[in-house]
Amino acid sequence: MMRPFTSLQAASLMAALSPILFVAGPVNAQTSVHSQHPPSATSQPRTNPPPAQPTAPSDPHAAHQSRPDSDSASEDHDAVMEHPSTPAPSDAVDHAAMGHGAVDAAATGQNVDHAAMGHGASMPTEPRTPIPPVSDADRAAAVRPEGGHPAHDNTVQHYVLFNRLEAWDADPGTGMAWEGQAWVGTDLNRLWLRSEGERSDGHTEAADLEVLYGRSIATWWDLVAGVRHDFQPGDGQTFAAIGVQGLAPMKFEVEATAYIGERGQTAARVEAEYELLLTNRLVLQPLVEVNLFGKDDPERGIGSGLSTAEAGLRLRYELTRQFAPYVGVVYERAFGSTADLRRDEFERVEDTRVVVGVRAWF
Repeated sequence: MMRPFTSLQAASLMAALSPILFVAGPVNAQTSVHSQHPPSATSQPRTNPPPAQPTAPSDPHAAHQSRPDSDSASEDHDAVMEHPSTPAPSDAVDHAAMGHGAVDAAATGQNVDHAAMGHGASMPTEPRTPIPPVSDADRAAAVRPEGGHPAHDNTVQHYVLFNRLEAWDADPGTGMAWEGQAWVGTDLNRLWLRSEGERSDGHTEAADLEVLYGRSIATWWDLVAGVRHDFQPGDGQTFAAIGVQGLAPMKFEVEATAYIGERGQTAARVEAEYELLLTNRLVLQPLVEVNLFGKDDPERGIGSGLSTAEAGLRLRYELTRQFAPYVGVVYERAFGSTADLRRDEFERVEDTRVVVGVRAWF
């Protein structure tokens, strides 16, 4: 037969069950909140730690004393048992606002509404810059001319170059020299003019003029043929000329010409020069020229064989591409019979001079 609980026994039972009730309350609340979320494929079940088991005193009734009423028993129960304070649950967290559902949907492969993200915006169909309508001139330009397009390489061009126009002041006296060339024609056929000479103390010591026809025979190379006339030294003399000129490997500009004179005199002239770009406008130009003759010509002070050789080094600064002042040094020497003829006339066999001049083309 069951005996009814006294007030003291009921208070002891509530005190023993109160820790379990405090722990179970928040757990049940959190479980109910999470149950509203859709399941996630990547989430794992969370294992809650087991609730702490209250340690019962050796004498459960030792801490309890008789109380006249239930209110006093409840107050002594809280004071003596010293239950740990449980923090009040914070405000409910809105997990739906965190976007868990969108992450779970992407992870599980569910359909995502991309239209809501703006991916489905239509592309512009009109260009930012309007395309002008096609005109009659545009249609005419698209039609090939009946005679074909004009070949620009067949037009007539011209070129004039003063490669050396210089002066000096040496022991024998002041002097000046020139060397230039010009051409007119197309890329394949040209009329060439070449001239060089020297004056000293107001007297022309050497001067010649060449008129040549040039025909392109290879890339950068022309075959030239024509006439040459020497005005000085001595009486004038005319030569038939034939030779080649062009750009040799390593970009050496070369002129090699042979001559046959009206008196049976033969001659040859070879000239080579190179342009070394020190900067974009500062150019160093070495030049070598050699003259040979087939037989002696005492009236003109020319001996057979190697007659004269000249080597020069000129440094120019291109103020513009068409005009450049320069300074240089020139060494000239006579050889063989030509040197002997100069000695007989008490002239110098070799000469070194500093020159100042300009180089121009148009």
